[in-house]
Amino acid sequence: MNLRSILTVTAAVAAGSALMIAPAQASTGDAVPASETGIQARVECTSLSNGQLCISLGAAPQDIAVFYTKSGGSTISAQLGFRNSAGTTTWGPTKSISVNERANSTWTMSYPCSRDYKGLIKVSGQGTFETPWATC
Repeated sequence: MNLRSILTVTAAVAAGSALMIAPAQASTGDAVPASETGIQARVECTSLSNGQLCISLGAAPQDIAVFYTKSGGSTISAQLGFRNSAGTTTWGPTKSISVNERANSTWTMSYPCSRDYKGLIKVSGQGTFETPWATC
């Protein structure tokens, strides 16, 4: 993921935007050093059969955003959420997501960097899918 894409995602999360911008080719393990941007964000993504699921750990303001871009298949009913390495899971509201739509949930909160975080999507009738662990 290039610096411009990461900054766009971070800015959209900070503004509370319902439309998230992240390229489909986003790779795992992308981070932008705070020295380059003044804001450090950690983004982890995973490709699913009908879309891409990502988690972004923002530093200014401190927030956790999970977003899913649906690229195929039928409309789904799903919840976005996250789990930390201590085992606590938090879910957002249920959303209906159609092809070519992007859904996101954002939690503005102080979170400890001593824990890792996974983005989650719980799809009705299909199960739960997750991103790789993201760290501060």
